[in-house]
Amino acid sequence: MRMLSMTKKALALCLALCLTLCLPALAEEQKTPMTPGTYTGSANGMNDKILVEVAVTEDAITSIAVTHEQETPGIGGPLQDAQGVTLTAGGVSPVDAIPAAVVEAQTLAVDGVTGATITSYAVKAAIKDALTQAGANLDEWNEPAPAAEAAQDQSADVVVVGGGGAGLAAAVAAAQQGASVIVVEKLAEVGGDTLVCGAIYNTPDEELQKQVTMTEAVKTTVEAALAEEPISEEHAALQAEVQAQWDAYKADGRTDLFDTKEWYALQTWNGGDKVADLDLVKQMANLSYDGLKWIESLGMEFRNSIGQGAGSLWQRTHTSIMQQGTGFLSTYVNCIANSDKITMLLSTTGTKLIQDESGRVTGVVCTDKAGNTFNVTAAKGVILATGGFAANSKMVQENNTSGKWSDLSKVATTNRFQCSQGDGITMAVEAGASLTDMDQIQLLYFGNIVNGQITKYPQRDVSGTDQIIFINKEGKRFVNEGARRDVICLASFEQTDGMFYMLESGDGDQYVDIHSDEWRSADGFTFSYLEENGYVIAAETLEELAEKLGCQYEDLKATLDAFNESVETGVDEFGRTLYSTKLENGPWVATPRQACVHHTMGGVTIDPQTHVLDTDGNAIPGLYAAGEITGGIHGANRLGGNAVVDTVVFGKLAGENAATEQ
Repeated sequence: MRMLSMTKKALALCLALCLTLCLPALAEEQKTPMTPGTYTGSANGMNDKILVEVAVTEDAITSIAVTHEQETPGIGGPLQDAQGVTLTAGGVSPVDAIPAAVVEAQTLAVDGVTGATITSYAVKAAIKDALTQAGANLDEWNEPAPAAEAAQDQSADVVVVGGGGAGLAAAVAAAQQGASVIVVEKLAEVGGDTLVCGAIYNTPDEELQKQVTMTEAVKTTVEAALAEEPISEEHAALQAEVQAQWDAYKADGRTDLFDTKEWYALQTWNGGDKVADLDLVKQMANLSYDGLKWIESLGMEFRNSIGQGAGSLWQRTHTSIMQQGTGFLSTYVNCIANSDKITMLLSTTGTKLIQDESGRVTGVVCTDKAGNTFNVTAAKGVILATGGFAANSKMVQENNTSGKWSDLSKVATTNRFQCSQGDGITMAVEAGASLTDMDQIQLLYFGNIVNGQITKYPQRDVSGTDQIIFINKEGKRFVNEGARRDVICLASFEQTDGMFYMLESGDGDQYVDIHSDEWRSADGFTFSYLEENGYVIAAETLEELAEKLGCQYEDLKATLDAFNESVETGVDEFGRTLYSTKLENGPWVATPRQACVHHTMGGVTIDPQTHVLDTDGNAIPGLYAAGEITGGIHGANRLGGNAVVDTVVFGKLAGENAATEQ
């Protein structure tokens, strides 16, 4: 009996131990019941609140929908075309990707969207808010999502590293030549910094420029450039071409705006302090109009008017009908969606170029999101289009040796942090490439004072230079608003707090009623949103504006009186030559801005056919480059509106050559 009693005790102890060990597992399987229904959750996103509707049963999430968001299209929010159709061939935004992933995996532990960290976090936070309202225990909803399969080796005729404007132009152009193409993009969505650009494109355009009357003040710009002492035979030859064209223009008695490819090239080269490779400059200028027509043939739409973009120096700027760079990106992504030649490898980082024994570049070593390494090989060529290094503060400081700028270590950047890190430049150097103009770094005076990004501004501020002025905190002008970007940036650093205001009035043919429900900023925000969040300061009267800005009304009025007199006489104290509008009537809008690191003119050395050159000046077989990764095109100062031209002209050229050259 005693033996039996001991056995029962042992069994009881074993049973108790088993129950103790098994209870946690049972608890994990049986989640805390939720109250069935649909709940609204919210969280602060990059630009505004994000609202989600989450439908649940007792033990499952059945649907999640983002019902309100103001995130940047193509980054936090969906990329759409001009008709409002969401495009996914270039990646899915977090407001769509994360809700779908959470419902499919029934867990909150899903990956964020690379390149849209803040929005990814906000969408998850909004979902958590809704689940908490439903009575969920959030700790029970964090089971790891199933891991994705490791990427395998792949191959194509052409491999493009970088999915920004230049890379996508190259991919589309190569596919048009019949080549198969793989695009390697380290973020989860294509676009790069092209997505957040000012959406302006320079090129002579006779049809649109016939609508512009050329003033005597503007004519002096041409005369001054032709009067300069040439510094080389190539410079003299270009001047001679423009002189002949200018003489013919005057002989014809024309009054419309003078422009030619040669004048565009000369002005670009002069504007870059004659540092650039003139052959590259002429290539860009000569092909700019063809590039415009090419991208229009793909579906891109521009406004039917010509303007002078910020820092472009001439009225040859074409502006997208869509906000920021979404017009360019949606055009390319539509082409990708309709092509069976282009494969996208998103969240994939190119780390090293592959070369054969002869030195020819034959592919790229890549890593996927999980860190798995694989090779992507190219039968014909590899195109580097990874952008510049303006968001890499260490690289900026190392190359900030021109003497133009002082310490840039604490200056914000307009670039997306993950994009412009200079990684493609490093890859090219390791493969033997030479570099050009690495010390030439551009700042732009167009960054907002919150985070330096080119966002949340009235549309005239980027394409209506003739209808605005710049004033400092004291209400005084301090620079020629039509000057080069570096001139304006250096002047802005000298102002109180290193910032200034872009000032516009209710005058001019580009004015849109700020009280209208139809008013939108260049990146899609309502005027009330900009005003409520401090991105603009508005007033019906000049006196009210002076009070809001904290300056003396008398000083501000004197500034406007002097400027309006300049519009009448054509003689400006700062040497400005382009102005079409007196600023006389409210409402008044002041947009605070600061100078930020914007563009790196230096990079990989290329020839006019986009071949990457080695340190001896020879082309590296199989390797091409296009876009901001390259040097030699913009010299010491890139003209506003030339960056997109660069991506289109040289991206298209790189794609065509990589696809057709042997």
